[in-house]
Amino acid sequence: MAGAIYRKPITLAVMATVTILVGSVVTMAYPMLRADMHPKLATLKPYTALQLAGRDVYQREGCMNCHTQVVRPLPSEVARYGAYSQAGEFAYEHPFLWGSKRTGPDLAREGGLRPDAWQYDHLANPQKYVPRSNMPSYAFLKGRLLDADQVTSHLAALAVLHPELKPDPAQVKAELAGKDEADAMVAYLQQLGHAVPRRQALAADLTVENPLAHDVAAVVKGQKLFADNCAVCHGDEAKGQEGIAPSLIDDVFLEVKGDMPDAAYFAMISGGSDAKAGLGRPGLKDGGMTAFGGQLSKQDIWSIIAWLRNQKAHEAAEGDDHDAQEHR
Repeated sequence: MAGAIYRKPITLAVMATVTILVGSVVTMAYPMLRADMHPKLATLKPYTALQLAGRDVYQREGCMNCHTQVVRPLPSEVARYGAYSQAGEFAYEHPFLWGSKRTGPDLAREGGLRPDAWQYDHLANPQKYVPRSNMPSYAFLKGRLLDADQVTSHLAALAVLHPELKPDPAQVKAELAGKDEADAMVAYLQQLGHAVPRRQALAADLTVENPLAHDVAAVVKGQKLFADNCAVCHGDEAKGQEGIAPSLIDDVFLEVKGDMPDAAYFAMISGGSDAKAGLGRPGLKDGGMTAFGGQLSKQDIWSIIAWLRNQKAHEAAEGDDHDAQEHR
């Protein structure tokens, strides 16, 4: 009798489909909807009115079509961006803006990596920093004042799920007074990734010498690598850009007078700002540097340092020649 159903293919198909769907809901969908399955991270802070306004602009302009906001648990990604993404850091995300492709870099840990001045300038003219970038200019965001009532309404909608976001209209109006969409976008970008712990301070063995220090081919290669990866912030000649990044060829390293050995440069390029504490120097107050250890090989990093040393010696020689001419 039990085999009778096999002689009714339509009934069998319907029952099998229903069984699979019920099983899927019970084992997958229902647990995902339970708040206790993905608790908010203790360090996660609710959006401010300005940050939420920036998220609205980010979503409206379709930034997630080119930028992802999720670090996958792969060694290369963790080395480049930091800790992989956790469900608990997206509690206030409605909808999620993870994206699905990386025409541009992932932004999940962007917050605090670069000063506000860099963010404003890059939004207005991306090609100034990355000549080959196909990112459009968002200079039009400047001067477009925010609508406090609209932001208050959005906060109120999110407060249905997150009561802590319930807005005070007067406070929102005061926070957004005189602020435009560019201010909002920068505020949103600068808060990304702060809910997860940043990398621990990296220890650096300062006795390690650069194996490519006097290699001419490495110097030539280092110049190309610097142009492709570092010049966007530090300038083509490594002299830095005011408000963006410091010079790499002067006698100041991480805001302290007095240079450091090549191994310190290796630590900074490889580990980014997380290497500062291990080197015992503070660096720029609002500065931040991306870790390149996940995308550049050790030889590449040593080659860049070889070029920097060559560039520093060249600039020093030019300075001596200039002083000699002045005293003739």
